Amino acid sequence: MIETINTSVIDWSRAQFALTAIYHWLFVPLTLGLGIVQAIMETIYYKTGNEFWKKTAQFWMKLFGINFAIGVATGLILEFEFGANWSNYSWFVGDIFGAPLAIEGILAFFMEATFIAVMFFGWNKVSKGFHLASTWLTILGATISAYWILVANAWMQYPAGMQFNPDTVRNEMASFWEVALSPVAINKFFHTVLSGWIIGGMFVVGIASWFLLKKRETKFALESIKIGAVFGIAACALSIWTGDGSAHQVAQRQPMKLAAMEGLYEGREGAGLVGIGLLNPAKEQYNDGKDPFLFKIELPKMLSFFAERDLDAYVPGITNIIEGGYPQKDGTVALPAEEKIARGKLAIRALADYRSAKSDSARQQARATLDEHFKYFGYGYIKNPSDLIPSVGLTFYAFRIMVILGGFLLLLFAVVTYLSYKNKFEAKRWLQWTCFASIFLAIIAGQAGWVVAEVGRQPWAIQDILPVSAAISNLSASSVQITFFIFLALFTVLLVAELKIMINAIKKGPEIEHAPVLKNNHIKN
Repeated sequence: MIETINTSVIDWSRAQFALTAIYHWLFVPLTLGLGIVQAIMETIYYKTGNEFWKKTAQFWMKLFGINFAIGVATGLILEFEFGANWSNYSWFVGDIFGAPLAIEGILAFFMEATFIAVMFFGWNKVSKGFHLASTWLTILGATISAYWILVANAWMQYPAGMQFNPDTVRNEMASFWEVALSPVAINKFFHTVLSGWIIGGMFVVGIASWFLLKKRETKFALESIKIGAVFGIAACALSIWTGDGSAHQVAQRQPMKLAAMEGLYEGREGAGLVGIGLLNPAKEQYNDGKDPFLFKIELPKMLSFFAERDLDAYVPGITNIIEGGYPQKDGTVALPAEEKIARGKLAIRALADYRSAKSDSARQQARATLDEHFKYFGYGYIKNPSDLIPSVGLTFYAFRIMVILGGFLLLLFAVVTYLSYKNKFEAKRWLQWTCFASIFLAIIAGQAGWVVAEVGRQPWAIQDILPVSAAISNLSASSVQITFFIFLALFTVLLVAELKIMINAIKKGPEIEHAPVLKNNHIKN
């Protein structure tokens, strides 16, 4: 039987996992985005035979390799933490959660390991075609790897394709394809990968702008900027589409997260989308009657449209979700949180009765009660209805940081693309500085997206089935504190080392002979 642990070990374990995930996500998106850009450049080399594009691709490939190595190291630690810090979680759903991670390790990891060696060391040892194929297969392997990891994460947000076995007290996979092809997983994959493409495009544009600021490798910089900016525009445009799909799915399956994203406490029909706003710090309880905003600017009815594809649809707020009583699309009335908690306790008790039953009739009766109330199983570990509310402030502001920065990056890519193809970008030093600084803004936007996704679903480790408080390992808080600071020091050292190596590689620059830039000397040359 799963027991909750009421100590600071929960907070420290969450902090440790968040620390590892934040550092890991500094490297992964750049790997996904930069890999595509370098492959595009090598494809141009393959088609034109121009050594300029070979040297250009090799430069970005070098930066890709430095980043890739550190990303692998942090990713391995992240997976080990599931067993070390979250053993109840691993026991309860390991049969399901472990499957996509195993596929990721067997298929994608070995695919990357096989072809990455050819990509880096096979330039003069294999044919141009085979080398190009190896480059694309390496990037494909990294992207497949991301897919299976995101399948696992999406399952935590929307558990599908499973059935609970009371004999083993484990959730078991009933349909692999429901897990692997979950609509939440597919949308999350595209939205997450596209965020990596945005970071990769911005990285190329920003670093190439640095070369222009230093008046170095001008042709290399200008051609790289053209590719990076167009790539960035495409990624931003597609991410708007997948972001809309993500918001719709959140509304359908995680209404509390949506309410926290919007600071919406009282639901209504024709709900507006908050463009910008300042939350009221004096509001401490969902039912204290205080206005949640000091000020806000809304887009009328747009939240209802994004949530339900209907401008006049009803969108529940935090108070409504806790207190229940509002009509749902399936014709039922939403249960109050207290009733869900009571039914969850019935399910937990029924599981205990099932396992201790001495007769078949008692066992069957307990199983029937468990099956009836299992959808509320996780609520049985919740002590107070207000525990079901995530951090509204963090979720609300992180969502706006992501959206506002995403819009800014789209505009920036568009301006850079226009000026580059008009041969006017080289003279815009202020814009070059903006592009260089925007590398960090792109990274912040990506991190903010994950804050919305993960903080917004608290207190759940698995939506409605297992709260974080019941997923934790039986560890002492001091042991987690020690490893937290060890990981903090280790990851910081790795990050500093990566930055130092990458900065040295950038300062060295591409190994291209300096030559004057000719007008209209673009990709066709």
